[in-house]
Amino acid sequence: MLKAAAWTLVILFVMAIIGPFLTPYSYSDIHLELKNTPPCSQFWFGSDELGRDLFTRIWWGARISLFVGIAAATLDMIIGVLWGSIAAYAGDKVDELMMRTCDILYSIPYLLVVILLTVIRGTGIGTILIAMTITGWINMARICRSQILQLKQLDYVTAARAIGASPGRILFRHLIPNAGGPIIAAMTLTIPTAIFTEAFLSFLGLGIQAPAASWGVMLNDGVSALRYYPWRLFFPAAMITVTMLSFNLLGNALRDALDPKLR
Repeated sequence: MLKAAAWTLVILFVMAIIGPFLTPYSYSDIHLELKNTPPCSQFWFGSDELGRDLFTRIWWGARISLFVGIAAATLDMIIGVLWGSIAAYAGDKVDELMMRTCDILYSIPYLLVVILLTVIRGTGIGTILIAMTITGWINMARICRSQILQLKQLDYVTAARAIGASPGRILFRHLIPNAGGPIIAAMTLTIPTAIFTEAFLSFLGLGIQAPAASWGVMLNDGVSALRYYPWRLFFPAAMITVTMLSFNLLGNALRDALDPKLR
């Protein structure tokens, strides 16, 4: 299953790059005389209500979804690792203050944050990334904190303190690299969550806006046509399912391989 998931993701990334160039159409080309055409030799995945090629739009949407997923997971990892490692290493009142701050941020309703940011900044990829990052890093911070709390009690950390190593050197040279396994696994599992969140927000009209080709936008367009033109919903839904399943399988395999307690 690990190899299948890895190869599936490789194919998705390759098709996100070259897929839109495999047809003569752009994601925004309108052909009203060819609207709602079922899958055929001209439109491999069919066309939508404006005659736009779904195959091209699917792979343009893959670019957006993969970018949002990886960017959000990377930002969550950077902020969460820094926050969690500093809190764990400092300990006492600093740890208590920083983790209670996490609890307060985590209690804020997610959709409320998205709506407020949409009002202030408008819709778009930037707004989605900011909304995801405001609270998305908290789980990563907790994972990193728990790892650092265990590692900082080990002998090599005591030895590093004894020879005068600075807290920054101990954190970035010794503690964080040795906590890298669970962190990488958690980051891999964060990507499908971010992809689904982008699709969900775009489906609600709070994310990517038409005529941009996003899987969430295509789902929103396809729901109303499900009864008569099911391919318009099937293909974006299938892409989201396959992508999330592949990342989850890869993340679980990495977690089992990199966490010695789960071997």
